[in-house]
Order: sequence, then structure tokens, then C-alpha cells
Amino acid sequence: MSDNRAASRYVKSLLTLAVERNALEAVHQDMLLFSKICHENRAFEVMLRNPIIKHDKKRDILEKIFTGKVHPLTLSILDILTRKNREPLLPAIASEFHTAYNIYNGIGKASIVTAVPLDAALRGEFEGIVKKISEKDKVELTERIDKEMIGGFILQVGDRQIDASMKNRLKALKVKLSHNPYIKEF
Repeated sequence: MSDNRAASRYVKSLLTLAVERNALEAVHQDMLLFSKICHENRAFEVMLRNPIIKHDKKRDILEKIFTGKVHPLTLSILDILTRKNREPLLPAIASEFHTAYNIYNGIGKASIVTAVPLDAALRGEFEGIVKKISEKDKVELTERIDKEMIGGFILQVGDRQIDASMKNRLKALKVKLSHNPYIKEF
């Protein structure tokens, strides 16, 4: 079984259990914290994947880091996964849990790339556009800055992409100008 399939099964179980125990928001925040730690601390993620470090030692490390900082349900899933020797799946589980949480709550996800940071008014306009495209009431907008864009934006909602960047327009203009209608192509 691939890691993603195994992780998605754990995510479904954790989501169901969190909903049953009215701890969905707390577990979601814990999974975001776990993802942030993995993203910011490569050594932590490498430790989870390292087959040389014993599983008991990994469980002790996880307990020392997260005891008192996360919901008991999150702590128990960490314990269960380390007892089953599945701790390398923890970063994938934390990441996929956020996606499952968004689906469960009907939150649309979109990403935008701009040349400069968005202000609140512009962010609100883009969120409105995403709500229309995705037909969702809530939107999670991920922003990224690309200095090479010069201006404009690239908005991606699901499998749709709106590319209104100057970089793309200049590229299209370059292609158009490189074609000479008076020279016969073979």
C-alpha cells in the first residue's frame, strides 16, 4: 500500500473520530502545528523517517514535544502510529488532514501568484472571484510572490487557471512578433 493511500485512511479515521468527539478544530490546529514543525525543521522530519532510530525513542521524542500542547486525541494518534511503526506517515497525515478538513467544512482552496503582496481590499476581491468560480462560501487563499512577473496575477482554483500576468502577455507578444507573415515557412 502506498504512503498516500495509508495516510488517507488514517486521515479519514482521525477526522471521523474528531467530529464524534467535538474536537475537530483542536485536532485541525494540532495538525497545522505538526505540518509547520515538519516544514520548518527538516531534521525532525528526517528523524521520523529514519529506520535506525527505534520507534520507542521516536515516541518518546513526540511525547516530550507535544504533551500538554496538543489535544489528547492528537497525542493518542501519534502514539498509535508510532506503536504501529507508521511514524514516517505523520507528515503526510498532517498535510492531508488539512485538505480533508477543508472538504468537510466546504472551504474552497485557491492560490494566487503576484508580483507584489496583496492588500486587504485586493485580497477580498480575489476571494470573491474564487467564491464565484468554486461555488463555495468560504475560501482559503494561498499567496505567493514572484518578482519576475512584473505585474498582473496568476489565479488557480482547482483545475482552472487565470493567467493575467505581464510575464505571460510579454511572452505571447514575443511569439507573435517572431512570426513574420512575409517569410514562407517550410
